[in-house]
Amino acid sequence: MAFSAADHQFMAEALRLAERGAYTTRPNPRVGCVLARDGAIVGRGWHQRAGGPHAEVFALREAGERARGATAYVTLEPCAHHGRTPPCAVALVAAGIARVVAAVEDPFPQVAGAGLARLRAAGIAVDAGLLAGDARELNRGFFSRIERGRPWVRVKLAQSLDGRTALHNGVSQWITGAAARADVQRWRARSAAILTGAGTARADNPRLTVRLDEDTPVVAPLRVVLDARLAALAPGCHLLDGSAPTLVVHGDDVAAPAAQAGVDHLALPLRDGRLDLAALLAELARRGVDELQVEAGPVLAGALFAAGLVDELLLYVAPLLLGSSGLPLLTLPTLSEMAGRWPLRVADRRLVGDDERLLLRPLPPVSAGSGSLLSSGPSPARAEGRPGAEFSR
Repeated sequence: MAFSAADHQFMAEALRLAERGAYTTRPNPRVGCVLARDGAIVGRGWHQRAGGPHAEVFALREAGERARGATAYVTLEPCAHHGRTPPCAVALVAAGIARVVAAVEDPFPQVAGAGLARLRAAGIAVDAGLLAGDARELNRGFFSRIERGRPWVRVKLAQSLDGRTALHNGVSQWITGAAARADVQRWRARSAAILTGAGTARADNPRLTVRLDEDTPVVAPLRVVLDARLAALAPGCHLLDGSAPTLVVHGDDVAAPAAQAGVDHLALPLRDGRLDLAALLAELARRGVDELQVEAGPVLAGALFAAGLVDELLLYVAPLLLGSSGLPLLTLPTLSEMAGRWPLRVADRRLVGDDERLLLRPLPPVSAGSGSLLSSGPSPARAEGRPGAEFSR
């Protein structure tokens, strides 16, 4: 299908609208919709909150009778099932939409092509695949949870120019400047959960909450702390203060403590004395976690990376030096030859205040082929019955 310049323009606007729900739609995907007729936009909408109307409904409300004969540009296939809201495909048919352009097919098993099929059955012209890569990138956590059965994992790190994340005694506040620390809050806000380890919880006593201006709506991310022996979280720990939901993960050989308001416990099996990280990610997916931000020390961050469970590194590099005795960025296995190095792709690079921010994505081994979760080509096999599949738009 050859899309016109106008098609690209209107879908780009729909993607910009979808971004407005970045902090509030989870576990639902971020979706935008534009209705255009005779070369002009007659309706705009975006999904604002899980359980609320979808993007198509808001756009149809704005357009009113002007929707009849219009083209709907939607960043994700319109739903065709009754979840917490009625099917959007039915609403588009009833409004007299003449054509629907969808950026990408919805991998959710109860949709997965059914929405587009329903539109075609009603005589509506349907085209798909316009700016598909951008649409998948926008909802990379949603696609990860449905297609892979685990969240999209982002590890946030801050280092000096000489690659150190803290002094030899563990002191790390502050490596980066105020602008970079404020930027981290926006990445936290788009995350469904924030993960840390027992060592960081004990040493830094972090809050792991989102601190943005009061006018910015945010759904508080789940705080997840790994404490295999239930020995790190002492009374007075900020993670137990009830300011945000918290999940304490411990070994299945340790009894969970008495119930506490706002705090849940999860027992997981141990592998070589450590919590099973793959099992943790699968469980978080079952709980609807799309994007997981890791804010931990080099041991936990390195374990996730070495296990191939990290999708991107959010790295802030400060223009300062901490010396050779400082703590490393990641604790990784020792390499004996350069062929074993871990290559990374720079997905984004920019200055935030005086610090450089890099968004880095691990490159797969050459033998793994060229497939990618964010590919604009055919979607991977659908995850019917996989973890997280019960969460509906």
